[in-house]
Amino acid sequence: MVADRGRLLRLTGSVLLMALIPAAAHAQTRAETLRQVTGNNIPTLDPTTPGATREAFGVSTSIYDRLVAFDRKRDENGVWVFDRSKIRGELAESYEVSPDGLKITFKLRDSKWHDGTPVTAEDVKWSLDRAVTAKSIAAGQMGTGSLTKAEQFAIVDDRTITVTLPQADRLALANLATPLAPIFNSKLAKQHATAEDPWAQEWLKTNTAGSGAYTVEMFKPGEQLILKRNDNWKSGRDGKLPYFKRVIEQTIGDPATRANLIEKGDADIAIDLQASDVPSLQQRGKVKVESSPQTNGFTMIAFNTQMAPFDNLKVRQAIAMALPYSDMFSAAIFKRGLPLFGASWTSPPNADFPQPMPAKTDMAKAKQLLAEAGFEKGFKTTFSINVGSAAVTEPMAALLKEALAKLNVEVDVQKLPDSQMSTQITEKKLPFFTEGSTAWLPTTDYFFRNFFTGNQRWNYSSWNDELVVKLANQARFEQDQAKYDEMGKQMIAEYVKEVPLVLLWQANQDAVMIPQLDGYTYWFHRQVDFRDLARK
Repeated sequence: MVADRGRLLRLTGSVLLMALIPAAAHAQTRAETLRQVTGNNIPTLDPTTPGATREAFGVSTSIYDRLVAFDRKRDENGVWVFDRSKIRGELAESYEVSPDGLKITFKLRDSKWHDGTPVTAEDVKWSLDRAVTAKSIAAGQMGTGSLTKAEQFAIVDDRTITVTLPQADRLALANLATPLAPIFNSKLAKQHATAEDPWAQEWLKTNTAGSGAYTVEMFKPGEQLILKRNDNWKSGRDGKLPYFKRVIEQTIGDPATRANLIEKGDADIAIDLQASDVPSLQQRGKVKVESSPQTNGFTMIAFNTQMAPFDNLKVRQAIAMALPYSDMFSAAIFKRGLPLFGASWTSPPNADFPQPMPAKTDMAKAKQLLAEAGFEKGFKTTFSINVGSAAVTEPMAALLKEALAKLNVEVDVQKLPDSQMSTQITEKKLPFFTEGSTAWLPTTDYFFRNFFTGNQRWNYSSWNDELVVKLANQARFEQDQAKYDEMGKQMIAEYVKEVPLVLLWQANQDAVMIPQLDGYTYWFHRQVDFRDLARK
């Protein structure tokens, strides 16, 4: 009966995939159409909208151009990955950073909006003003690169604009390459602005004003999106148009159904299948899998350093030494990723973060530290996990609970819905939990500023170490690479000493696709960039 139900789900997925596609899309040949299936949804077309999903961020890169974009490179396994060290022009034909790092000048391409009108510096200024002024999720991100005021953006002429900085910030240019810095057709957007909504935020949730590689042909929020190639696009690598004339992205909740659609060739790619299913898909040989560790992120276990007993350093050290790292790595993600434990160094070998840390299981030392902390008889605590990631977090939590019982630490595993867990993390109410996160701009100072300083949602451990706060805020403005690296090593050493959280691993991003698909790239926003892909 269960097998029959699974078969019905897979057949239903196939029928839905075809039924929701309009006749115009059917007219395109299979070779010209890319089909992605996802378990999540696209609630908005404006990536700066509060509540925008990762899928919305990914899609926006095909609809909207930014001034600049990160380049890409091959990793050691031959998979394309983003290259944060190289930034190329996108809507900008070229850019120049002044010797003192305080001014960036952009020269625009002779580009057109989707409606055929020219892209001008006026549009760019309006868009950047919007990013730092409107009530959206863009302003906070832009601020990490010292982009905070509309007065910083100045028009020189129709195709030249400058950005002025109060200090030479290492991440100013990189911020303009994120999905939160799209350039809008200001004249079109203003037609739909109101006194209450001067930035046309409501209209842009379900409509577009872009110049990107694709236009929107159909959008059903939470269900499906169909894109059509913009044959007048000029911002591609080497001026090339994307291979696919149409892209269909559809939400299908059941991962088995998504996997079956790829195997049958009814869909081309999925990037959110369960890690436990990927090995068997590979073994059957009907799909291609390209995997890359999420190098700009981490999975971790967090202690609330402001809440007893985890405000006690020796308690944190004891728990860290009791964790069954290798067993959790195997049970939770089947070793599909890069472990961030087990290193043997005593001082940081380099300034990269995250990197494998000198964390190892040592139960005898853990018992000694807990006794020194005054908890020889143990204590009781909760350990919170996200129900949405239960396939990963439940086996991890079971092993943690078993290991800590050997220290007389009684763990009550709490399974929380995503929204509830997010709220409690934000309100700093959880004493002990696991979470995963990524950083769009993965430099060491960015990681430490966002995850280890301030009263902010992403400072999971509520850790505010005086030395780290000082160094993180200095490093962002340090132009001398040797001095920057020394600051990074000091921050990493302080992290190891104080154990505000425990890094576990960087899970693989597994892109499962038909064998004929080529060009997949792991991007910092962890979504497919349709412009990269081609059919062999």
